[in-house]
Amino acid sequence: MQNFDDLVKYASSFGTNKVAVAFPHHEVIFKALHVIKEKNIAEPILIGDAEKIKKIADGIGYDLSDDEIVHETDSYGACELAVQMVREQSADLIMKGKVQTYEFIKAVLKRDAGLRTGNLLSQVVVVHSPVYNRFMILSDGGVNIAPNLEQKAAISKNAIAVAHALGIENPKLVALAAAEVVDENIPATVDAHELKMMNQRGEITGAVIDGPLALDTPLDSKAAEMKGIDSPVAGVGDIFISPTIECSNILYRSILYFGKARSGGITYGAKIPLIHMSRADTVDAKVNSTALAVVVLHKMRENEQN
Repeated sequence: MQNFDDLVKYASSFGTNKVAVAFPHHEVIFKALHVIKEKNIAEPILIGDAEKIKKIADGIGYDLSDDEIVHETDSYGACELAVQMVREQSADLIMKGKVQTYEFIKAVLKRDAGLRTGNLLSQVVVVHSPVYNRFMILSDGGVNIAPNLEQKAAISKNAIAVAHALGIENPKLVALAAAEVVDENIPATVDAHELKMMNQRGEITGAVIDGPLALDTPLDSKAAEMKGIDSPVAGVGDIFISPTIECSNILYRSILYFGKARSGGITYGAKIPLIHMSRADTVDAKVNSTALAVVVLHKMRENEQN
């Protein structure tokens, strides 16, 4: 898969997947669901205020005749119901609608009733820029604010799992920092170097990791050559792990707006991939995120069977 058109086509090959949408009280969500159904990516279960759902759908000409509607006027209650449906196997995936992130995550992580695995949750964003004809993966710009080394290792493992689901068998993972030498005064460089060592010791597998590196090195082999850096990820970076949530979030939005990239993302680490992106996401991003979730879900199921 080289682009999101490939991803959507692949996602549609798995047949019908049901996605429980918690509080779909926005027309952009319905516009995305129209495409999601049209392309056979998933079938929605709409959990929210039935009257509002019908009003929004009527306003944009969305056909509700084939959709299941579960009436729930409380936003957190809608999140809990979505999680319950996955636990009861009446839904395969859940999508965050017009609810606060803390409500969504609270329902997912609810003890004895959520979708906990014991693993760290992290947002994994996939982007496709017209400058580079391939997928690139960014993390973590949405969940972990200032991850420590242990959390960065978990974030890296989550991103590697998504890369594998996309067919990138041995992704090149870059631990980003502002400097390319280890400097005790710049903690991100220390963590980046340790992630590299963890990879070499076999503690993080399934990828080649290098760091600390600035952003230009993994994107441009000539830049690496000019700086005298010999790196296995020079010019071929697939996964970019940022030091903090701000770095990853700003990097993602810069690529999106300055670079006119397409995107899709999930939160990884629960029993299923979570369709949990920004409320400002476009229809295209929501469709791509759902396709990504379907593909990752089926890779997870495949791994469980093996």
